[in-house]
Amino acid sequence: MFRITGTFVTSFRAERAEVTQGRVAWVVIGADDYALHREGSLFLVGLRNAGRAYNTERTYAGRTALYLSYCAQQRLNWAAVTVWQLSRFLHWLVEEPLPSRSRRGGGPERFRGENTANAIVGTVCEFLTFGVRMGWVAQELLGHLTEPKYLRYLPPGYDPGEDDQHRTVRSRLIKLASLDAGIEWLTIEQIARLVEVARHARDRFLVLLLWGTGMRIGEALGLRREDMHLLADSQAFGCQVKGPHVHVRRRLNSNGAWAKSRRPRVIPVTTELVACYADYLYERAAVPEAEFTEQVLVNLFRAPLGRAMTYSNAKDLFDRLARAADLIARPHMVRHGAATHWIRGGTDRSVVSDLLGHLSDSSMSVYVHASDDDKRAAVERVDARRLEIAR
Repeated sequence: MFRITGTFVTSFRAERAEVTQGRVAWVVIGADDYALHREGSLFLVGLRNAGRAYNTERTYAGRTALYLSYCAQQRLNWAAVTVWQLSRFLHWLVEEPLPSRSRRGGGPERFRGENTANAIVGTVCEFLTFGVRMGWVAQELLGHLTEPKYLRYLPPGYDPGEDDQHRTVRSRLIKLASLDAGIEWLTIEQIARLVEVARHARDRFLVLLLWGTGMRIGEALGLRREDMHLLADSQAFGCQVKGPHVHVRRRLNSNGAWAKSRRPRVIPVTTELVACYADYLYERAAVPEAEFTEQVLVNLFRAPLGRAMTYSNAKDLFDRLARAADLIARPHMVRHGAATHWIRGGTDRSVVSDLLGHLSDSSMSVYVHASDDDKRAAVERVDARRLEIAR
């Protein structure tokens, strides 16, 4: 809490407030007085109404609370900041040490990276832009947050327009130079290691589900038992799709799981995954609390038993598996690995794009990863050709 000229200025935090139509709502509140920050909370409502993913809402809630706390500490009016003040906030993000992960404190100092700082300020710019539309922030600020940028080199799939009218875009002005860390993904061997160290059928099923389907973790956590059509013929369920498959649908769920893609899709699954699901159902049947939960993935070993697994449950699970397997593993890395494996196996990119739920084939570029063997083979082919000509 910060004291300013006799009045109390509180810091802020993100909080899950309630379940609205089956979906968890996030708000920004005062850390000391628990008073609702109206503008910050309405910004999150706007994200929800725009169909943004649950994880986006949760992340933006924390970033918005961090910005409001910084403004309170620096005695700034959050709605009337200058470009210079936002720039100072950006540098503060990378200069200020993060809290210790240990309950007792101590340990090596940790700092945010440039990419993280840029992402936080990007959220703040969205918040301020929303504030302009709502009349909380002066219109003049918008012109200082971005600048025109001419795209000389277009990304794959980008439509410049008949007269190149779309080549000029608005680029964010306030950001740090950062390195592209690349896309992290898991190999077949690493997936096998995760499955090997998994002690429970549910955990093995989740890893293989993400690997075999390329689903996002939100889509997997949002699956309901009615989506699992694992018979050779599902006409009894009113479904004409042949063979074992799962349906991915966007809808509200009690655990906040949210399918990013608006378009429903069907993903075939293997007989191995069907058998793994059967093992999981046997394990699940031993927990009476799970009987009436529609969600496929539920808590079986920690309270509240039988409740649908949340994002934090899934993250904790992957953290435990990663430690046991002695590697870095997150749910989205499994999706990247599946897509990369499909492409390297010769699967047409349009098919992979449909499996992943992408609306544009240009989204596929991030899933094409060149391995060390690929690069070495390319170098050796070129050199072999040179030697052949020299002879």
